[in-house]
Amino acid sequence: MDAQRIKESFAFDLKVTARLQQQWVGLIEQSVWGEIKSEKIGALGRLRKRLLELGENLASVTRSRQWIPSERERVKSAMAASLNLRDSLQQFERLAQTLNGGADFPAFERDFLQFRSDLLRFIEHHEAIWCDLLESQY
Repeated sequence: MDAQRIKESFAFDLKVTARLQQQWVGLIEQSVWGEIKSEKIGALGRLRKRLLELGENLASVTRSRQWIPSERERVKSAMAASLNLRDSLQQFERLAQTLNGGADFPAFERDFLQFRSDLLRFIEHHEAIWCDLLESQY
């Protein structure tokens, strides 16, 4: 594997990661303090837990993997973290579909859709690089 390409694949754009973190914090704040409603009992509590998990998985993707000695294993670890992030996003989306009202619901929905779009663009960019690196092994 090309060591320089691997290094570049983990050079996350700090502006992008800061924006994603800021968007996620805004969603957490809205989900806790905002007026968002669901007809399903317990849906908001589960939604908050999934949103927390989503943030934890985003942090996992962007954490340093320098402690992993093998470059190939470093890339595989990043891909696994990215897949976990995709899974938590999908689970959050399912719960978000149960939301159906409240004064802050339109803003929450708009902000989530923007976060989702930015997050998927981020994920897809890095996954493409990591896939290319792994495929170059064969």
